[in-house]
Amino acid sequence: MKLNKLQPLTNEYLESIGFVWHTDQDETSYIADEVIEISEEEANAYYEACNELYDMFCEAGEYVIENNLFHELNIPFNLVDIIKESWSNDVHWHLYSRFDLAGGIDGKPIKLIEFNADTPTSLFETAIIQWALLKANNLDEASQFNNLYEALKDNFKRIITLDSDVEKFEEYYQNLGWKILFSSISTSNEDINTTKLLEHIANEAGFNTDFEYIENVQFSDEGIFKDDLNFEFWFKLIPWEDIAINESELALILTEIVENKKAIIFNPAYTLIFQSKGFMKILWDLYPNHPLLLETSFEPLVGKKQVEKRCFGREGANTKIINEDGSIDVETQGEYAGHKAIYQEYVELPKDSNGNSYQAGVFFAYEACGLGFRRGGKILNNMSKFVGHIIK
Repeated sequence: MKLNKLQPLTNEYLESIGFVWHTDQDETSYIADEVIEISEEEANAYYEACNELYDMFCEAGEYVIENNLFHELNIPFNLVDIIKESWSNDVHWHLYSRFDLAGGIDGKPIKLIEFNADTPTSLFETAIIQWALLKANNLDEASQFNNLYEALKDNFKRIITLDSDVEKFEEYYQNLGWKILFSSISTSNEDINTTKLLEHIANEAGFNTDFEYIENVQFSDEGIFKDDLNFEFWFKLIPWEDIAINESELALILTEIVENKKAIIFNPAYTLIFQSKGFMKILWDLYPNHPLLLETSFEPLVGKKQVEKRCFGREGANTKIINEDGSIDVETQGEYAGHKAIYQEYVELPKDSNGNSYQAGVFFAYEACGLGFRRGGKILNNMSKFVGHIIK
């Protein structure tokens, strides 16, 4: 693995563009002052792999819906109706997502670890920061697998044009004028500024938009409102499973809103089936031994080193790496112990000379469109660093 040392962006600059979560709790920089050098072939391989994986997810999603496999995936029962409704109608457009992958560099094969299909983070870092880092170091900022910003802008337009040409957006939109309300929780700067970045991109695409914290949004049988103004579209950076578990009344109202065609929500409810790590087991059943997949089961794998994790765990919490003999290599605690466990074949991540592990994240917005890396220990967590890349 080749790492290129760069002059870091200053905290003042990062804050000036709204990136305020630049320093971790231990006072170290969250953004690495290095980038990974990859080849054009490696970039193309990530692109092709994620496009293929997305097609597989869509096929497997149809299988889950047809066979009512929601319980197997640990999906809360109060979201099943809205998932089915959003799946059956094309207007519920999947805006963006992120594949987490092992391999792809140092000659290691690409393997899918999981799919952050509902509320993926690292958007700001991937779309803006790594680009700015190259530019600030007088490197060619276009030398990346990274057209995430433009891909998102086009995919916002597809909310209106769907599968037809995005060039027709203005023609269609001027007859509709439908507005998007963007919402996050009010207690996370990362969530607020990521949501506002998406709002900015939607504005650039040509939408009328507004922002409001989730606690101030009004929901009723008639739709979604801010200050009594009705919004046809609502973007929420709030996980669907959190709504289901913590706000069951809201889950019911949102189901009625979608079923009665009072509003369209992004990301759609069906992204929760993709988000469930249990989906990896469905993929393995449908595509056994596929070169992009790792063996995954709801029961411990026999005689294999494996990772135990929870269907809706986040940031590496409640994860165990289990050796072939059943002993535990490393383990993390967390708040997701109540969720169903899955067991996934262990794959070693690429490492640098200091023993740090690197996991690739590839964003998907209609197609694969942006690569970034996270660096950390054997189990990546919320103290893992973001590492950009450059194509040489």
